[in-house]
Amino acid sequence: MKKFSVVIAGGGSTFTPGIVLMLLENQHRFPLREIKFYDNDGARQEVIAEACRVLLREQAPDIAFSYGTDPKAAFSGVDFVMAHIRVGKYPMRELDEKIPLRHGVVGQETCGPGGIAYGMRSIGGVLALVDYMEQYSPDAWMLNYSNPAAIVAEATRRLRPHARILNICDMPIGIEGQMAQIAGLPSRKEMRVRYYGLNHFGWWTRIEDLAGNDLMPAIKAHVAKHGYVPKQAGHAEASWNDTFAKAKDVWALDPDTLPNTYLKYYLYPDYVVAHSNPEHTRANEVMEHREKHVFSACRAIVAAGNAAAGELEIDEHASYIVDLATAIAFNTQERMLLIVPNRGAIPNFDPEAMVEIPCLVGSSGPEPLQVGNIPLFQQGMMGQQVAVEKLVVEAWIERSYQKLWQAITLSKTVPSASVAKAILDDLIAANKEYWPPLQ
Repeated sequence: MKKFSVVIAGGGSTFTPGIVLMLLENQHRFPLREIKFYDNDGARQEVIAEACRVLLREQAPDIAFSYGTDPKAAFSGVDFVMAHIRVGKYPMRELDEKIPLRHGVVGQETCGPGGIAYGMRSIGGVLALVDYMEQYSPDAWMLNYSNPAAIVAEATRRLRPHARILNICDMPIGIEGQMAQIAGLPSRKEMRVRYYGLNHFGWWTRIEDLAGNDLMPAIKAHVAKHGYVPKQAGHAEASWNDTFAKAKDVWALDPDTLPNTYLKYYLYPDYVVAHSNPEHTRANEVMEHREKHVFSACRAIVAAGNAAAGELEIDEHASYIVDLATAIAFNTQERMLLIVPNRGAIPNFDPEAMVEIPCLVGSSGPEPLQVGNIPLFQQGMMGQQVAVEKLVVEAWIERSYQKLWQAITLSKTVPSASVAKAILDDLIAANKEYWPPLQ
């Protein structure tokens, strides 16, 4: 069986050790000869990478390992680029969340003005990775799960239309995991789903088990009372439990479907703002907990030279990336949710929109499945959100203040053009290092 070379772009991420552990656990279906890390922050990456070196030495000494900040060394001779970069890291995420909240608007990583700000930072970073791949390994595939995925996908569609890049998101996977628990199934892989929408903005229209039994009535009955919080609620953080619980109110707006939890930011922004602490947001939670935990675990592993010295968790969500890589590598035609150009899959929607729909995946990439016409409610919401995403990308390309103001104004999370302008001016001041200058 062929063995593959992978570069993880964003090697300094706290998610990287979990991805390495997940890759090791899946060697039987996606064998590796080499793992490389690439990051433009060498000092941050070194801590993560040296811990991963210990892990690999113990568990898979035959897999070659290297890391660095030189794109040529990192991207040469690879089969897959797994990209999860965060331009500006968590301090900029904190500003994405807190600046809109100062104006009484949803402050969230990928939704509303915060997501737009993050998108303006991410576009250039992801395009650079695509260009490195095309220069040094033109036959490779990039599996991109850098956020905000919708804006990044639109930017690559516009600016790198022939690139071998697949944009994915594990949020539906997380929700499907909750659904499987609600339905009494051991895994989301025991379900077959129909879903459509945009990234962080979609609806399930059918969920069945592998025998074809309809699971929607049972799941809906549970969601109507408890949202996506399963009967045996796990140890999810409070902010996630609130998001899963709020799904019951999101679902009530269209009981024929089951919603993506992120729709709460667009449909109940007043609730979200009222339940947000403008001084302490999700970014602060992550910096105080996940960042500290992962980096201290990695330092302990390096100091001891032994993986047992630090507690690192396998990233189950990341198994989705292995599913995708395996489907491409071995032409499995697995059915997966991907962000792809619509091109008629939803006939009554913009053919150029980047939609999130089921696709069959093989060695030549994704083959989108036909969704059919969608209802007016979803069509209207998606149309508004796609316009926001396209305006952001046009603003980045044209360096246009006007178009970015329009994008923020059009976001369903923002109450007026005057509020949009005030937020934009604050975001420009905060993002001077990262955004192109706007005129």
